[in-house]
Amino acid sequence: MDLRVGQGYDVHRLVPGRKLILGGEEIPFDRGLEGFSDADVLLHALGDAILGAAGLGDLGTHFPPGDPQWQDADSAMLLEKIRDLAKAEGFEVVNCDLTLIAEAPKIAPFSDSIRRRIAGLLAVDISAVGLKATTHEGLGTLGRGEGIAALAVTLLERLPGEG
Repeated sequence: MDLRVGQGYDVHRLVPGRKLILGGEEIPFDRGLEGFSDADVLLHALGDAILGAAGLGDLGTHFPPGDPQWQDADSAMLLEKIRDLAKAEGFEVVNCDLTLIAEAPKIAPFSDSIRRRIAGLLAVDISAVGLKATTHEGLGTLGRGEGIAALAVTLLERLPGEG
């Protein structure tokens, strides 16, 4: 078996006047994440984890900030492209585990819909998508509620007869 582990991290500042998108889902909140795309920290961290595990670089390599074609891009679409890049190299996602770091909003009410969305994007069972949330205990910029961060770990397996 050819198994590969990848890890990813992303962080964005919270700003007024933008929708908050987490895990491909719009979350009701008074601010959204600032970024060139929709700034979905969960999907960005996951995309980096998949790319890293497949040895394909990082998000910025494939979707450079500043390139007009990626401005306000839907990160769910970017994740599907990343999944396809990994598949072209002979890999499929086995599972992923995500941690959201935010003082607010609480994501427990949205956890199942986020997990379902990510499972659909990766073509895996919902049981293969872990999602947890924690706070920064009031410490630093995340603790003051100035932004949201995410960590991701994923396991890829090379498909039989590939690579």
